[in-house]
Amino acid sequence: MNKLKERWNIQSNFQIVIIFIVFAITGTTASLVGKPILRHLQITPETFHVIIYWVIRILLLFVVYQFLLVFYGWLFGQHKFFWNFEKKMLRRIGLKRFVD
Repeated sequence: MNKLKERWNIQSNFQIVIIFIVFAITGTTASLVGKPILRHLQITPETFHVIIYWVIRILLLFVVYQFLLVFYGWLFGQHKFFWNFEKKMLRRIGLKRFVD
């Protein structure tokens, strides 16, 4: 736990628990929201090639996850941590211009 607290620059074990809860809720919500969005846009394995469908679904989940992560972080009082986490992740994948 101490390595995580040092790496993430946080002080308490309670804060780590909150952060893990936010990650769990965000992942679950993003996966639950993705399928109905695709269905609404009429993007299904039957209307698109299966590989194309999954590429679109993964890209959609990635985008939804990014927004939900900051939102849930704010909801749980950890906005600063998750906003910094988000900026760092976007920089690493080459989207630096969107966060500076």
